[in-house]
Amino acid sequence: MSRSQHRRQSVLRPRRVAAPPLRFFLPVTLLVCLLGLMVLRGMATNEVFHDERKTESTDIDTVPENLLTGGPVVDARGDKNDEPVSYRIPDRTIVLSFDDGPDPTWTPKLLDVLKDRGVHASFFVTGSMTAQHPDIVRRMVDEGHEIGLHTFTHPDLTLQSKARLTFELSQTQLALAGVAGVHSSLFRPPYSSTSAALDDWTWPVIKEVGARGYLTTFIDTDTEDWQRPGVDAIVEAATPKKDGEGAMVLMHDAGGDRSQTVAAVGKLIDTLEKRNYRFATTAEALGSSDTMVKVHGYQLWAGKAYIWATQFSVNLLPFLISLLAVVGGLVFGRFALMLVLATLHVRRTRKADFSWGAPVTEPVTVLVPAYNEQECIANTLNSLMAGDHPIEVIVIDDGSSDDTSKIVRELDLPGVRLITKPNGGKPQALNTGIANASHEIVVMMDGDTVFEPSTVHELVQPFGDPTIGAVAGNAKVGNRNSLIGAWQHIEYVMGFNLDRRMYDVLNIMPTIPGAVGAFRRSALERVGGMSEDTLAEDTDVTMALLRDGWRIVYAEKARAWTEAPASMGQLWSQRYRWSYGTMQAMWKHRHALVERGPGGRFGRIGLPLVVLFGVLAPLLAPVIDLFLLYGVLFVDAPRTLTAWAGVLAVQGLLAYYAFRLDREKPSHLITLPVQQLVYRQLMYLVLLQSSITALTGGRLRWQKLRRTGEVSAPIVEV
Repeated sequence: MSRSQHRRQSVLRPRRVAAPPLRFFLPVTLLVCLLGLMVLRGMATNEVFHDERKTESTDIDTVPENLLTGGPVVDARGDKNDEPVSYRIPDRTIVLSFDDGPDPTWTPKLLDVLKDRGVHASFFVTGSMTAQHPDIVRRMVDEGHEIGLHTFTHPDLTLQSKARLTFELSQTQLALAGVAGVHSSLFRPPYSSTSAALDDWTWPVIKEVGARGYLTTFIDTDTEDWQRPGVDAIVEAATPKKDGEGAMVLMHDAGGDRSQTVAAVGKLIDTLEKRNYRFATTAEALGSSDTMVKVHGYQLWAGKAYIWATQFSVNLLPFLISLLAVVGGLVFGRFALMLVLATLHVRRTRKADFSWGAPVTEPVTVLVPAYNEQECIANTLNSLMAGDHPIEVIVIDDGSSDDTSKIVRELDLPGVRLITKPNGGKPQALNTGIANASHEIVVMMDGDTVFEPSTVHELVQPFGDPTIGAVAGNAKVGNRNSLIGAWQHIEYVMGFNLDRRMYDVLNIMPTIPGAVGAFRRSALERVGGMSEDTLAEDTDVTMALLRDGWRIVYAEKARAWTEAPASMGQLWSQRYRWSYGTMQAMWKHRHALVERGPGGRFGRIGLPLVVLFGVLAPLLAPVIDLFLLYGVLFVDAPRTLTAWAGVLAVQGLLAYYAFRLDREKPSHLITLPVQQLVYRQLMYLVLLQSSITALTGGRLRWQKLRRTGEVSAPIVEV
């Protein structure tokens, strides 16, 4: 087959859809599971799918006459052509029925009263309460009481779809199976009363329930125990008006103070037993087979798993709320620190008489490590040539396979030296440059970065103070016109640069950006130069300098424009390396926690802040979005969105302030809401994968980002 034929065949062959990267599987699965558990907990507490709507009475044209004048038990379980049947409670028989429970306070008290008098009752339970209080339902079954279904979340079924009806019944049966190992064929609709109240809205529901094999019960007497003025009034309402007449009596064992109900049940039993009444369950009263059946096999174990998951979810929520409080505290604590300390930094450095000491005018060495930077290297070097500070430039070609070295040679710029070496990584390239540097002050930049004319001069002025060992510059995103670029622009201005102002004031600067930083050569030599121990050599050497007693400061006017990753995949690769490398550096310098002197200060203050703000807060931040999604989809969307908008407004104000400090136009902040959502998930995925890699001892190779060279000199200040 010729090459052209092979190419045509490849074009015609349908592409396979790539499977999601494995790195996404565990983090996304964890988030989905947490959301599922929150929904499960919301169902158990009747927070999710809760519906308090009720219908008004309507016509009764479709309801069979015998049901309207019949008893409280309706059997519509026959075929469509079969007439439904209603049953009355036999004379001198009382069926005590309780709705809406079980309640952890009042149901056990009612069970005690019934047990003392040897009476069985019918409890119509909701699935949500059953899942929350399994021990009480088990006690009901063990003591011979009858269990009926009262739906899962207590909605008016006349307003619900058949799918919702299926959910309400099946979930309640699942809860009963898991709690007591039983299913029940007895059902009572929420908000129902006597069978005479059946209408054209409720009758279709009863027919549908009957078709599913359920016996539906209504009541003869509603005691209205929740609003009766006393025990005697409840007893009077429960007592049949005609002596000897049987009745199904409705009381409630949940929903408010039921102390009167508990007292009334005991008094009612004592009173009616003296009048030769007997008390029975629905099945006992009608002489029918048991309405409850034991379940086995899959149904039993599915129910047990459901109850276990529900109990776990109920207990998990306080933990998630605590995490939310921690995240909120970290976020707003960081906001407050950055706001206060960044303001102090600006006021200090922008005073008219502020000075680092004698002006630094001597030449400095600029190191440009380059690996396959043919798209960018010309812009980088041309920007350095436009500078206003005397420099020598050393380009270290770290084994490039493209035309990087060729371009440098062809440019033939004055004061620029080219060193070529086999590929050994950025730390090794920088150490090669340091060894060949002619000057004490060494500026480091990336091969895809361009400097403003004043950048080098501004960057080296702090070295007028002999206690300063390194200076962090102001790295800015040059390719900010795309959506991803705009998001990173916000991150650089709002996050990195505000952080550096804060860390400068605290004298615990943890990272000098690789795109723009300056060092005393003697300070670097004292700490062994750039280490290859981690993938974040800039963070590693910065922490080493702090532990060695050097001050590290931030020069906001030393601006460098870098090309940020242009796709989510490249952004992932970069942040994964940063995160993993930062974790390596923190672990390497963990002994600073117990050191004395300047190193100890960094260990006691700097390392904890990096852990809290750089690892813990981003790792836990998706909890915010979980609660946002949960609230919008299942609870109260307007209130949830209002609360989220409030938090976003605070972030927006801080971002606007950060943009003002950096003299940036705030137009890119229009993407802040989406940036917050996307970045939280991205950093969560990155940090979780980095943590797993670190904990499992995995290794991560340096990953080269694809460059376009769209960031060019000269840069016009905004």
